[in-house]
Amino acid sequence: MPSENLRFETLVALKNSPKGQLKYSPDWLDKGEDVLARCIEVSSLSPLSGQILKRMSPRPLLKTCSLTSCVRDTSPGLSEDAAACGSLPISPRPVLSPSSPAPVSIFTEEEEEKFSCQKAEEIKDAPVVSPEASVSSTPSISVLSPRATQMAGCIRMCEQKHKARAKMELSLRQEQQERLVATVANRESEQLKRFEEFMELKQRQDYQSMRDMMEKETQESIGRQEKLREEHRHRMKILNLRLREMEQQRLREVELERQRQVEGRERHRAINAIQEEVLQLNQLLQPRPSTHTDSALDHAPYITRGNQLCSQVSEVVPASADGQFLSVEDLTVAERALQEMRSLVRGLQEEVTQAAERKKRDQEEEEEEKKRQNELKAQQEEQKKNAARSTIEKTKREGLQTGADGSTLKWYNALQDSANQCAQASEDLSKAKDTQMKKLKMELQKAATTPVSQIANSSGSPLKEAFEKIDKLLSGRPVTSAGKSVSTSQHPQGLEFVSYRLAEKFVKQGEEEVASNHSAAFPIAAVASGIMEMHPKIGDLILAHLHKKCPYAVPHYPPMERGTSVEDYQRILGYRVDDSKVEGQDSFLKRMSGMIRLYAAIIQMRWPYTGKQGPHPHGLSHGWRWLAQILNMEPIADITATILFDFLEVCGNALMKQYRGQFWKLILLIIEEYFPRIEAVTSTGQMGSVTRLKQFLETSLRTKQISAPKSELGSAFFRS
Repeated sequence: MPSENLRFETLVALKNSPKGQLKYSPDWLDKGEDVLARCIEVSSLSPLSGQILKRMSPRPLLKTCSLTSCVRDTSPGLSEDAAACGSLPISPRPVLSPSSPAPVSIFTEEEEEKFSCQKAEEIKDAPVVSPEASVSSTPSISVLSPRATQMAGCIRMCEQKHKARAKMELSLRQEQQERLVATVANRESEQLKRFEEFMELKQRQDYQSMRDMMEKETQESIGRQEKLREEHRHRMKILNLRLREMEQQRLREVELERQRQVEGRERHRAINAIQEEVLQLNQLLQPRPSTHTDSALDHAPYITRGNQLCSQVSEVVPASADGQFLSVEDLTVAERALQEMRSLVRGLQEEVTQAAERKKRDQEEEEEEKKRQNELKAQQEEQKKNAARSTIEKTKREGLQTGADGSTLKWYNALQDSANQCAQASEDLSKAKDTQMKKLKMELQKAATTPVSQIANSSGSPLKEAFEKIDKLLSGRPVTSAGKSVSTSQHPQGLEFVSYRLAEKFVKQGEEEVASNHSAAFPIAAVASGIMEMHPKIGDLILAHLHKKCPYAVPHYPPMERGTSVEDYQRILGYRVDDSKVEGQDSFLKRMSGMIRLYAAIIQMRWPYTGKQGPHPHGLSHGWRWLAQILNMEPIADITATILFDFLEVCGNALMKQYRGQFWKLILLIIEEYFPRIEAVTSTGQMGSVTRLKQFLETSLRTKQISAPKSELGSAFFRS
């Protein structure tokens, strides 16, 4: 039911009403007091009771109105509810007997006592109002009793007191709160002031530290500037000292140059006088008519040596004719040549005198014998003398050779013609302008030169691989180069082109690789000798390129022909000439040494994998021929000693084993007869190679042994 559901809410509303807040003492009935003895008013409902009753059903509302018609509250809401119900008399509330149960109070005893006291005081102070006045003044249904009015007044006064007390407490609390706020504000203001003072102090400290730091940096920068100024002054002193030293050095150089020019002019006059005297003495070496009949006297050695001395002096004189001053070494060489020329003239004169005496004595002895026999002998001797004289004159004209003999020159020219024909045969491919042909040319060239560049003295396997690639390429079989397959059969001139480039690369390896690393000679020579044995044409091309770049490998000293420029002649001799600038002597000798060492290694190396029987295609016999030919030619300063030392150091051991006694005779001939010729044509500044050769020859002759080269390849090398 809705009404039953609102019972608890009704009780709560009544409890919270002003009347429900009143306290009643439960002891009133026990004491025999009537709670409503002085109250003539009836009970009245709270202002909220009307709203609660409206929410209830109509019948209970009417019943409630009938029951409460005699009870009236001062609230306007209740008066309106009472008017709706009509004014009905309400009987006074019955007084409970002592035996009846006491009403249950909803307040505690303390609250009820306090409330009763307050009500009693209010009743005493409340004025008495008559029923008529109450009825006339209040538009309610019933009139309140004086006690109730007094009690209501007390309640109002109590409420006012409570309100006044609450207002006072509120004002006190507000003042306390304001004082607390003021205290907090003052405290915060003081803290703010302290914080501002702290921040000012912090700023002053930061400013002071920054000033200190800036002053420190200023002092450091001043110190650095002072240090830099001091270093600058020190460097200026050093520069001034260097300038003074350079000026003194320049003055010394000027003085030395002046002295050098004076001494040079003196040496120039001296060399002219020496040359004149040498030429005059050389005329004395020529045979006289009085000595033609002496068969025991041989003028050829004297004439040959005299011509050498004249040539040696003449080589020095052109340098002075070009405006250059002779060095002391050149003048010493010329003076030594003059002394030797004088010795030759004296020796020749002594031999002529002795020959004349011997001839006269023989003639006297022969005259004592039979005249016929003497005449016959005289005729025979005359014939012999004529033959000897012709031999002497021929020897005098020839002497030691200045170039290769006829057979050697013929062989040399044949090799050069073969190389030229090979170059002409591959000219179309070499000078190809078509893109496809150029590409083929580059691939063939790489296939030919790359294996040669990869030759090293590490082990035999890489050498075998390089040899097989070259052999395949020359045999017309395809090889792989740079990831591409290439073959000489791809072009009619492919084989000629590859052969020419391959031979050129072998010689270039000797010119560059062997010149820098002497141990590389034998691996390159091993592959080259194998290619020469399998493909003889390649051997001829290798020798042709070698002779062209190093004519001393023939051996051949090309003469300067008429109409040949100096630069072209230098190129013929093997020098490199770039932009009219001839390479230095040290670089030239280094390249020649590399190629001679390669040649000496080729003539003694044999490729072990060919399986061919028979002699080496260019073996030790050619080395013996080369050595003999060198000794039959006039030595050249600095070159002959260098190539002879390199050749014997590489190939001397193999020649010693092959020719034994004949080889040692040749070594003895070099020491006794040929080496003095080398010393005679060598100036003081070129004695390094001569000294090395002399020590090598003396050590070899003394020990009767020439050690094998350290880089020579043994059988164990090819098995690795």
